[in-house]
Amino acid sequence: MKLDSKYFDRIRTRRKRAEAAEASAPMCQWDGCTEKGAHRAPVGRNAEGSFFLFCFEHVKEYNKGYNYFSGLSDSEIARYQKEAITGHRPTWTVGVNGAARSAPLHSDIHSAQLKGRLKDPFGFVRQSRAGQEEPRQRKLKTLEAKAFDTLGLAANATAADIKSRYKELVKKHHPDANGGDRGSEERFRAVIQAYQLLKREGFC
Repeated sequence: MKLDSKYFDRIRTRRKRAEAAEASAPMCQWDGCTEKGAHRAPVGRNAEGSFFLFCFEHVKEYNKGYNYFSGLSDSEIARYQKEAITGHRPTWTVGVNGAARSAPLHSDIHSAQLKGRLKDPFGFVRQSRAGQEEPRQRKLKTLEAKAFDTLGLAANATAADIKSRYKELVKKHHPDANGGDRGSEERFRAVIQAYQLLKREGFC
């Protein structure tokens, strides 16, 4: 590289800037230290954004003994960590809202439906002539339909029907009852998987 190269000048300029920044740095805040305080160290809890300025040796020493949770009990630390997951914002359990439950609309909605006071022009809430709400049949997903087929049940089977059929098939295809028949073993495994899927999806 030539001494008059533009790259050489650029490197030299950067070095001068770093030296100038270090020369203008404040003094280290460690008691009795006369070095430049070029390294930041956090002040602590409830003082976020504030820093001490130390030299390299003293910032290492400070960091060894630094504890953000100093002075807090184990329960307070656990609570802080739990709240940190949501950014220390208030949260509620899904479906739990005491104010909504005690509201007149929530408490009276069913009786309003029965008395015909609630307008439902699009038929979102289906009612029978007796005034009782009709259960809406859920559209099955592919795996759910396959699970019902494996158990030999219709899609409108009740939870009691599903459990009864499951017990029946497990007894029938259990390896102990079939002398190690491989075909029956595969069927046994399929029945268990089908029942677990239906249970997980809330059918039983």
